[in-house]
Amino acid sequence: MKRIGLIVNPVAGMGGSVGLKGTDGNVEEARRRGAVPHAGDRAKAALEQLAKIKDLIFFTCSGAMGEDVLSKSGIKGFEVVYHVTGESSSADTKEAVGMFLKTGVDLVLFCGGDGTARDVFDVIGRETPLMGIPAGVKMYSAVFAVDPASVGDLVQAFTRGHFRDAEVMDVDEEAYRRGELRTHLYGIARTPALAGKIQAAKEIYEEADEERAKAAIAQFIDEILLPDVLYIIGAGTTTEALTRRIGIKKTLLGVDAIRNRRMVAADCDERTLLSLADKYKETRIILSLIGAQGFILGRGNQQMSADLVRKVGIKNIIVIATPHKLAELPFLYVDSGDPDLDREFGDSIQVISGYRIAQRKKIRH
Repeated sequence: MKRIGLIVNPVAGMGGSVGLKGTDGNVEEARRRGAVPHAGDRAKAALEQLAKIKDLIFFTCSGAMGEDVLSKSGIKGFEVVYHVTGESSSADTKEAVGMFLKTGVDLVLFCGGDGTARDVFDVIGRETPLMGIPAGVKMYSAVFAVDPASVGDLVQAFTRGHFRDAEVMDVDEEAYRRGELRTHLYGIARTPALAGKIQAAKEIYEEADEERAKAAIAQFIDEILLPDVLYIIGAGTTTEALTRRIGIKKTLLGVDAIRNRRMVAADCDERTLLSLADKYKETRIILSLIGAQGFILGRGNQQMSADLVRKVGIKNIIVIATPHKLAELPFLYVDSGDPDLDREFGDSIQVISGYRIAQRKKIRH
């Protein structure tokens, strides 16, 4: 029996049809312009697919935040574990998700947009998978089904253990309303995976192949870790596979430092890293390529400054990436903030992409 926590943001997407570009902070204005809620209808369409699946039990919120739509969808097996008073808010979402976790849910299914995704992720992080029924004005996060009708297939995939890493994106609402798209990576969640059914911020990979590649890279790096050497570990799920293998919990979106397979410092800033590099005689940097852009330095890992790289030495940088990620990158880039240092990287760099396997990738300056 799989336990699913369901939460519906009743006002998600209301601003779209009335030209507000987003609903966060603009619910009353959306209503003044004549907007009507539609998140419940989209949730109902998704849940009607789930009503056909056996061995699911739901935990939800009272009223429009879940109870109403579950009743309308013909799903009998559900329990209200969070009661809403008045109009629901972001705080209600977070408190409800906290209650879901106390009941031991296997998946949090939410209906909303990027704002709801961030609220859910704030509570569950990577510990519990999440998935979105798309209902917002904009949805740049990679945790949403492509449409409500795909939710049934995705939950089936979930019951079979198919997951992938997925970006939760932060969108600047005010800039968006001014016609400027400003996004940044808010976090990396776990979500059910099925090609063609879940949207992506970038290319979707087969989960099994991707995880195998990360594990192979981690096994090789584990074998070559040297005693008494400080290793500065960059952000990302590929580097996380290494730390997980050696029993260290990584700061997923930060930079950590380890030595003799023990954490020396977590979530380091540049000053801490420079201090550590001074303290320890030998230092190496292990990093993965950032996103689909192909940056070795300068995107999401600015803690690894030009001063740090010069102190450690380019020859002591180990770059790792899965074959899938490398396949979509014709060139790599370095943007350390120091053009002279960038050129010192040369025309190419070795990237470890498997167990005792490496590729030589060109660097474009």
